[in-house]
Amino acid sequence: MRDHPHNGPDGRVGPDEPVPTEIWTGRATNRAQWLLALGGCAFMALGIELAVDSAWTSGAAPLVMSVVGCIAAGLLVLFGTLAFVHVAVKVDKDTLEVRCGHIGLPRRRIPLSQIVGAEFVARVTPRQWGGWGYRWRPHQGTAVVVRRGEGLVLRLGDGHTFTITVDNAEAAVRVIRERLRGVTGVVR
Repeated sequence: MRDHPHNGPDGRVGPDEPVPTEIWTGRATNRAQWLLALGGCAFMALGIELAVDSAWTSGAAPLVMSVVGCIAAGLLVLFGTLAFVHVAVKVDKDTLEVRCGHIGLPRRRIPLSQIVGAEFVARVTPRQWGGWGYRWRPHQGTAVVVRRGEGLVLRLGDGHTFTITVDNAEAAVRVIRERLRGVTGVVR
């Protein structure tokens, strides 16, 4: 939770104090994704090397296909992994926002009015969700999984769930529940 001059020791804002625009932020990082990104760079380098210094005698079509294939595979791996090197979560007075990667895409904003509950999960694994990234499983819901470890599960008003791996997920759940209590007066 970010410190705010009006927050008390438990992070709450007093009744006569202005509510800060940003109430809680958190993030999770997966440094192993950088190794995959290096693999993508290697594919791109191979494609460029083939294009610049090729001694292929079997014709232009196989060479062009090899160059384009290497560069396309490299770009796909590079940008696919960099998008999920980390996730940033922000809870403000009205919404929860999830941003992935260095440019913040994909991004999802969920109004707190659409959240009916929040739970802490001690262990979320990429295997549960079929890998790293932005995932959807028919009986589990949607998730942003960038590493193995703690996370939070949001129960949404439409019956779906949204799981996010984020450090200090217990604090996020407390803040979300507090915000929900303040919005509706009901503990969720």
